Formats: sequence, structure tokens, C-alpha cells
Amino acid sequence: MATVAQSNFIFGLRRGVTNNLCFLDDQTVVFPSGNNCIRYNIDQKWQKFIPGTERSLGLQAMALSANRRYLAVSESGEKPTITVYDLTHEQGRKRKLLTAGDGPAGEFLCMAFSPNSKYLVGQSGGPTWTLVLWLWERQKVLATVSSSDGDPVSQVSFNPLDDTQLCVSGPGLVCLLNYREGVLKRQSPAKVKGVAVLCHAWVSGTRVVAGTDQGRLLMVESGELRWDLDAWTRPAQLLETRHTDNKPPREARVEGTAASPSGEGPGTTPTSGAGPGATPPSGEGRGVTAILAYSKGFMCSVGPGTVCVFENTEEMDSYRKTRELLIPPDPCTYEPGRAQQQQVATLCLSPGEDTLALSTQQGQLYAINLISTEISRGEPAHFEFLSSSFHTKSITGLSVCIRKPLVASCSLDRSVRVWNYDTNVLELYKEFQEEALSVSLHPSGLFLLVGFTDKLRVMNLLIDDIRTVKELTLRGCPECVFSHGGHLFAAINGNVIHIYSVTTFDNMLTLKGHNGKVQAVAWSADDSRLVSCGTDGAVYEWNAHSGKRESENVLKSCVYAGVAVSSDARTIFAAGTSLKEIQDSQVLRELSGDDVTYTALALSRSGKVIFTGTSSGTVRVVRNPLPLQQDWTEYQAHCGPVTKVLVTFDDQLLLTASGDGSLMVWRILDKESRRDKELSYTEEILITKTDLEEKNQNMQELKTRVEELRMEKEYQLRLSDSRYNEKIKELSDTFILEIQALKAKNQMMEEEGENAALAHQEAMTELRETFSKELLDSESSSSQKLLLEYSKNLEQQRQSTAQQEENEARLEALEQSHARALGELRLSYQEQLQHTSQQLAKVQSAAALSQQAALESRRQAEEDSELEVQTVQQDYEERLYRGGESYLTLKGEAGIMRKQLDSLRREVEERCEDIERLKKEAGRLQGVIRSLETDILGLKKEISERVETIQDKERVICDQGKKNQELEKINFLRNSMLEEQKKSMAPRDSAITEMKAQIQEMEAELKLFHEENTQLELHVSDLKLKLRATAKERNKEMQKVKQSEGLVRRFQVDLHRCAALLQEPGQLKKAVQEMYGCYIRPGDVVEIVGVDEDIQREWARQRDHLEKTVSSLKVQQAKDSEQQQQKNLKLMRENTSLIQEINELRKELQTVRTLLHSLQLQNVASARKKGPRGGPAHQLAGKKGPEAARPTSSPVRRAPRRPGPPAGQ
Repeated sequence: MATVAQSNFIFGLRRGVTNNLCFLDDQTVVFPSGNNCIRYNIDQKWQKFIPGTERSLGLQAMALSANRRYLAVSESGEKPTITVYDLTHEQGRKRKLLTAGDGPAGEFLCMAFSPNSKYLVGQSGGPTWTLVLWLWERQKVLATVSSSDGDPVSQVSFNPLDDTQLCVSGPGLVCLLNYREGVLKRQSPAKVKGVAVLCHAWVSGTRVVAGTDQGRLLMVESGELRWDLDAWTRPAQLLETRHTDNKPPREARVEGTAASPSGEGPGTTPTSGAGPGATPPSGEGRGVTAILAYSKGFMCSVGPGTVCVFENTEEMDSYRKTRELLIPPDPCTYEPGRAQQQQVATLCLSPGEDTLALSTQQGQLYAINLISTEISRGEPAHFEFLSSSFHTKSITGLSVCIRKPLVASCSLDRSVRVWNYDTNVLELYKEFQEEALSVSLHPSGLFLLVGFTDKLRVMNLLIDDIRTVKELTLRGCPECVFSHGGHLFAAINGNVIHIYSVTTFDNMLTLKGHNGKVQAVAWSADDSRLVSCGTDGAVYEWNAHSGKRESENVLKSCVYAGVAVSSDARTIFAAGTSLKEIQDSQVLRELSGDDVTYTALALSRSGKVIFTGTSSGTVRVVRNPLPLQQDWTEYQAHCGPVTKVLVTFDDQLLLTASGDGSLMVWRILDKESRRDKELSYTEEILITKTDLEEKNQNMQELKTRVEELRMEKEYQLRLSDSRYNEKIKELSDTFILEIQALKAKNQMMEEEGENAALAHQEAMTELRETFSKELLDSESSSSQKLLLEYSKNLEQQRQSTAQQEENEARLEALEQSHARALGELRLSYQEQLQHTSQQLAKVQSAAALSQQAALESRRQAEEDSELEVQTVQQDYEERLYRGGESYLTLKGEAGIMRKQLDSLRREVEERCEDIERLKKEAGRLQGVIRSLETDILGLKKEISERVETIQDKERVICDQGKKNQELEKINFLRNSMLEEQKKSMAPRDSAITEMKAQIQEMEAELKLFHEENTQLELHVSDLKLKLRATAKERNKEMQKVKQSEGLVRRFQVDLHRCAALLQEPGQLKKAVQEMYGCYIRPGDVVEIVGVDEDIQREWARQRDHLEKTVSSLKVQQAKDSEQQQQKNLKLMRENTSLIQEINELRKELQTVRTLLHSLQLQNVASARKKGPRGGPAHQLAGKKGPEAARPTSSPVRRAPRRPGPPAGQ
């Protein structure tokens, strides 16, 4: 067949499947939907299908291997099977098909892979509850065992650290099993009788945490119950799991609270429920339905819509409840809190442990990012839909439109949903209080027709809502369809078909003729004909204009479920127990269903292919005209009966809906058809006037708010600039003060350095004396130690040679004795072996003779032969037993001799090791002697080097004395230059003080300008408020004007109608009275007087005056703002020029200070070297008087008295 249907996307989740959600990687999950397993990428929103096997009755369980490479799927059918798929292949290639063999096993309810992914275990259902272990790659059953004594089993799992240990759990059961020597052996189960265990998870290699239907957590360690805890505890409570052996299990303790009144001890108290503020539900709703272990602890579902996270603590065997994750309420339902009451079915975590996903028992998928900001802050965190919200019950209606890529569906879950099959997203959905039975989309995609159990409603598809426009009193409408032109729609009420107008909602036609309920209707391509079918076996063709019946075909044995009509309206296709092709009221061709019933059908727009849905959930593709034989292509689609089948207007997609709540999108691949042009979709949407006005008003308010924020930000920036300038000034002042303090500190440190140099010289002389004494002492002591070590070394060499000779002699003696003992043993064993072989030959010959005698005696008499055979057999067994015992005794003696031989070998090896150890010790002592000799040589070398360094330092000291004399000469010259620089700096300091005063005056003036600017901004804001008030009044007046204009138009229309009745006075009078009663109220009747012209002139004058005032104020405001900006710019320019001048002056001052500092340093250095040696300084003092003959330290003492820079710097 040239036409192929390829699965593209599916909306829905298969409920009732164990472990129905798994992560393949951080972006891809696997879940069952329909009769397929879906690989869904969360980020890129694509799906890949793994179809189920043919003739399958549905999926039962899923399991993913530890390496995330293989997927096991359990399916029910004639014989329960498990299929293993290789997920590394793009389409999920089928690897192995596993069965339970010949054992009595039912369908497999749960499965698990081993940690190394080599083994697979499956748990079958009752009454046997058989557990089957496979080596699945070889399709080999390793072991089977009954996992319980008749109690149901709900989960099975492998120990994550041991491939041979398993755990099964169920109501009243938590049991460990071990696989040893080809057998699965059950350990003694934990004492949980009477407790309904729902799930479990391994948290370590020995511990299993199990959850019960009463919301309690059980810790089972090595098959024994350790503690029992109520999971309804508030977060941040510590769960102690410490428990000593030989004590009964107790409730967990919670740290961090006061001592219990019963004397449990300080810091612990039993927790029997939720903490304050939490109200745990009672009964079935509070159970722990899923547990998941991860690296930091474990997660579990506690009651409806809640997942709790427990993390390990620093103490051993302790867990702390750190947070709660909640399913959010659904605002699109009439009961938003009902979504929070969903029970969690499965929990799964991504490999990177950053995303947690769950599936609920109502068929929804949720996910949450565990590293989000809300969770890290400790705020309440809520799940989000993994893809979109799904139908939870059977889909009853399905419809597509022409102008948009939308499909609408309704379900028995009371919801109506609109999907986009182009982007594969849910556009709109809304839940109602009544069940929705049928739905139809208008061809424009803007209107919706929904049939409920109580009435038929026409609705608008708004941008974010589905809103009712009209309600029609049609109860239980199973089918409603818009015409292709969109001007009519047909609705079914029992066995009657109503045709309504879309514009007026008037009932145009009522079609009666069916004796049973009408099941389906279909419009022809030109909307001139309407075809219907029903449970009475009738297919009628109606004229949509006159309501007459054009043709009919009645087969009472047939029950039809769907009908379609060809594009030329000549051929009708009806689906029921078989597929029929009808022309001119006659059945031309018929195609049987092959043990299934056709539940829905759709004809492609080209008319070449017919798509049908069956009661088994498959989709069949049949060519048109119908073949004479059973020739079709069948695809696995859903796990329930197909309720609706549709083809999009461009013949590219096929849509199927099922009773399992899933909606599937297929891509139609037709090799023969050619699409000349592609359909372009519209993007128009409906929105109410009030919503649009609210959105525009919000946008306007946001714009004004943005403008206000911008102005406020600019003002804040100006204020911050002024603050930063003040801070810069303060910092510059503090830096100048710090520089002065550092200069004084530097002078003090220089004085301290001189004192330290003198102390260092004295210490050096002392060290030289002590070092010479220590050197002599160390030379004498080292020579004595060397002689002692040399004598010890000679003594140890003599001892080692003697010990070595003795050990060699002992070794030779041991080898000789070992050889003799080994020869003796060999001879004795050979003799014993010959003796036993002779005895064995004798026994064998005797056995042969006894067998011959037994045969002869058996020929003679059967009774005698039996007795003789028994006696001979007993004799043979006794001899064989004695021979075996003798063999065992000989074997034991040989083992003893081997042990003795091994002990002798070990002694020899120990002696050899002692010899090697002594050799190593001698070598070590020789190495010590060599190291001591090298140490002596190094010490001598170090002494000679230190003597040389002392001589070098003395030469350096002499050179430094000469340099000091030269620096003293330079110091006197620089002092004179320094005095001249100080005299030149005085006028610059006065100029700097004047500039500072000028800057302060300018800053005060700038502050006044800022104040005036703020006053002007306040005045501007007042004017804006006045303008807003006038705008509001203007809008009110405009609304009044519009109302009055509408009233005038209505009055003109009524007056025009009255003018038409001028020839009929009676009717004219009646019409005028009606107009008077409509437009004139009793309270509104007043005398009509002329309006005073002076009042109108005064009102106009006041209005003109106010308008001129507003305009003048606007002009004045603009001028003031411009002047203010110019003043600000002028001040900023002046300020920048002054700052530049200040910076230049500061640089000049810095250079002068650096020069002054260098001169001072040179003076200090020359003063140090001047003194006892005399020299040029004394000669200069004799020539220039007493000032030059002052001590060398006088410049250092005079430095603090010199005038420094002004305080402002």
C-alpha cells in the first residue's frame, strides 16, 4: 500500500503500569502511553515510539537497567511475556523475549534488573506468586520460587551492591531472598504481619526502607525490623535509626526537642504524627506509595500530592526531613484543590540528580528542578507539568478546524482541551461540572460546540479562556458537528437530529426517522447533504435544505458506530461489526473486522484511503474502494478501544483518540499523492473588550511608571555624584594626614635602624668568639666519635662473618636431612600405593566373579538371584567403603607429610631472610660511617668559608666609612637648596587656600540649585496630576457624549419608523406613545427654556482662560528646565576646570615633597657617617662659622620644626 501512517506524537499516560516513568538521561524520560513506550525529550519536545507486540492485551510493568541501556516491558496476553529492548538503537531494537518456561506463572506485575544488568527478575501474579530469575541475554531461567505464602507481592528489587540478593514486599510482607548454587532461598521475613506495605527501596547494602498505607516508614536491616516511624513529621526533624541488637523495634526519635515527660531522656521525644501546622489525612489517603533512594538519602510520597526529602546526617543511621515538594492546585478546574489530592504512583530521578519527576495514579506527569532558587532558599516548592495536562478518562469527542492547527477533545473527566498538533502543546483547557460527550470546532477555529449531559453549549475560544456564549436545551448530545462552511451545525438528541443556524441559533430543521439512537453524522463537502447512522442498523442520507430523506440502507443486524461520505457525496462508508461501502442505498462492498469491531472511521480528503479504529485499540489503513479480500495495514496504537478518528484538512496528519484517555497524532506518508500548495494558518484570536481595555490600561500605567522611575534614577545619580565628590575630598585630606604621619614614622625607624646596626656589630663580635670555641670543641668530639664507631664497625664485621659461616653450615645440614626425609616418604608412599592398587585389583576381580555368579544364579531362580545379588552388593559396598577409608587415611597421612615439608621449607626461608637482614645491617653501618666522614669534611669546609666571609665584611665596612665622608659634603649643599625651596612654596600655599574657599562657595551655590531643581520637579509632578485629573474628566464627558449619540441614533431610527406610518394615524399615535414611554421618564419632564447666552459666553471665556493658563505654564516649565540645564552645565564645566587646576597643583606639591624627602634622607645618611673620624666637615666648620660645625644628627632634629604644607592638603 502506498499510504503509510507513522506515529508522530501522543498525549496521555498509561495508568496501572508498575514503574511507569524512568529517566534515560538528564533530558529524556520513558513512559507508557497507549500500547507503546514513549521516549520523550523534555527540552526539545520530541517523542520516539517503541511499539508493543502484536496481539498484546496491554502493558503491565516496566524496568530500566542500571546502565540505562536496556528496557524491560511486561505484557499480558495468551502467554505472559517480557520483552527487553536495546535503547542505544534509535527505534528501541527488540533484543530478547522472555517467558516463564513451563512453570505455572501468571502475568508479570513487577520486574527489576540487577546492578550489573545481567540478571532480570520478574514477579508473577496470584495465586502462585512465582518469582522468576533469568540470565536474560541467553534467555535462560536460572531459578524460580514462590515469593510469598499466598500474600500478594507489589514490588521486587535487587540489592544495589549484591547481584545475588533480592527483596520483595507486599501487604504484610518484607522478605529477602538469596541466589546460591542455582536456587533462590528465602530468608525469614521481617515481622510486619498485618501491615499493608506498599513500596520499598534499598538505601544501602543492608538496609531497606518500606512504606505503608498508614503513612509510616519501616527500616529493615539484614531481614530484621529496626524502627518504625510516622512520615508525617515536619521538616528539619532528625530521624534516629540507631538500634541495638536483641531489642524490640521502636519508634524513631527526633532530636532537638525537650525531654519527654515519660523520662525517655534529654533531647529525644517520640514522634507520633505531623508537627504543628500539618494536618495529615487519615485512612487510605495518607499512605507512602513510592520511595526513591539517592546519594544523600531518600525521597518518598507522603499522602496525596506531597513528596518528602530525607537526607543523611553526620550521625550514623540518622535521616533528617529537609523539605516538602507539593503538586500545585489547578486553576483551570472548578475545584482547584483537587489536583493536590492526586496519589503519587512512581518517582524517578535524573542521572545528575538535578530533576525529580513523578507520575500520579490519575495519569499526570510532573517534574521539578531540585537546584532551583526556591528550593535552595527553603521556600515551598511546587511541581510543574512535565509536558502538559492529559485526559484521565475516556475521550468521547474529537474535532479539527480548517484555519488553525488546532484539535479539540472532550472526555468523561469533564474537561475540554484544545491542542496544537503543529507545536504539540496544549493551548487551552477547562474543566466543567458535567461530563462532556461531544465536541466540534468551527472551521475558523474561533468557536467551539460542546455537548454536555444536561445541555448543548456554544463557546468562544478566547486568548486564555473558553467562555460560553449560548446554551441550548439538548440533553445527552453524543455527537455534534459544524458544517464545512461553518454556517450550520448538527446535533443529536436520542434518535432525532437537529440542525441549527450558527448566526441566530435557530432550529432550522429536525430530522426524524431513526428507530434507535443515532451514533454519528457527517456533512458532505458542499454542506447540501447530511449522512447519519445509528444502533438500529440504518444509514440515512438527508437533504440539508429541505430535511427530506434522499436515500437509506437498513440492516437491523448491524450496529453502526461511525459514518463518512466521499467528496462527491455518492459513496457512504459505515463502520460497525464490519466496514460497508454504500452507493444508491445498496451495499457494494463489505470488509469484515476479523474478530474485532470497527468503532470509528475517517476518509482522507483525497478519498484514496480509509482510516478505521477497532475495539482492540489498533488502527487499520484500508484503500478505497474496499478490497474484496482482507487486505489492510494494521498499527498498534492504544490499549483501549479507539473512540474517534480524524484526518486534518491538508491530509498530512491522522488523529486518533481512545478509551484509555490518550490522543495520538500520526503522520500520513502517501507516495502517490502530490500536494501542490500548503495550507497557511491564521493567527487571529478572540479577546473581550474589557480584557483588551485592561491590558491597554496596564501598559499605559507601566509606561508612566517607567518614566517616573527613569527620572527618579537620574536624580539619584546626581545625588550620588555629589556624595562621591565629597567622599573624594575627605579621602584626599585623610591621605595627606597619613603621609605626614608616615614621614614622622620613617624618621623614627631610621633612628632605630642606626641603633640596631650598632647592636648587630656587638653581636657579631660575640658570635665570632663563641663560634671559634665551638669549632675547637666539635673537632675534638668528632675525632673521638669517629674512633669509637670505627672500632664498633670492626667488631660487627667479625660477628657477621662468624654468623654467616654458622648459618651456611646449618643450611647444608637441613638440606641433607630434608633430602633424606623426602626419599623415605617417597618410598613409603610408593609401597602403600602398590599395596592399595593390588587390593583394588583383587576387589575388582572379586566383583567380576560375584557378578558372573549373580548372572548364573539369576538364570536358575529369580528369588535366589535377588538374595545373592543383595549379599554380593553389600559385600562389594563394604569392601569399597573399606578401600575408600584406607584411601582417605593415606591421603590424610600424605597431607600431614606435605605440611611437615612445608614447615621445613618455611624454616629454611626464614634462615635465609635472617642472613639477608644481617647483611643489610652491615651495609647500613658502613653507610653511617661514610656519612660521618662526609659530615666532618663539610664542617671543615664551612669553617674556612665563614673565615673568608668575616674578612670580606671588614673590607666592606672600610669602604662604607669612606662613602659616608663624601655624602656629608653633599648633605650641606642640599640643606641650602631645601631652604630656598621652602621660601618659594609659601605663595603657592596661599593660592591653594584661596581656591579651596572658592570651591566651597561654588558647592554651596550648587546645593541651592539642587534645592530649586527639586522644587521645580515637585511643581511638575503636581501639574501632571492635574493633567491626569482633567484627562479622566474628559474621558467621562466623552463617554457621556457617546451615550447621548447612541440615544440620538436610536431615536432617529424610531422616528424614521414613525414617519413610515404617516398615512395611518392610529398606528402613528400608538408608535409616538411608545416612543414617549421609551425615551421620556416621569422624573425627566421639565420645562424647556432657552439657555442664557451670557452663561454660555462666560463658560467659553473661562475655558479659554484655563487653556491659555495651562499652555503658558507648559511654556514656562520648558523655559525653566532649559535655563536650569544650562546653569548646571555651566557649573559642571567650572567645577571640572577647578578640579583640573587642583590636580595640577597637587602634582607640583608632590614633586616638591619627593625632592624634600630625598634631601632629608641624604642629610640623615651623611649625618650617620660624620663624627669621630673627622674629615671635610670639620674643615668646612672652621671656615664658615659655628653653624656648620654642629653635630651630624642636627638635620634630623631640625626636620620636625620645618613648616609643613597647609592643613587643607
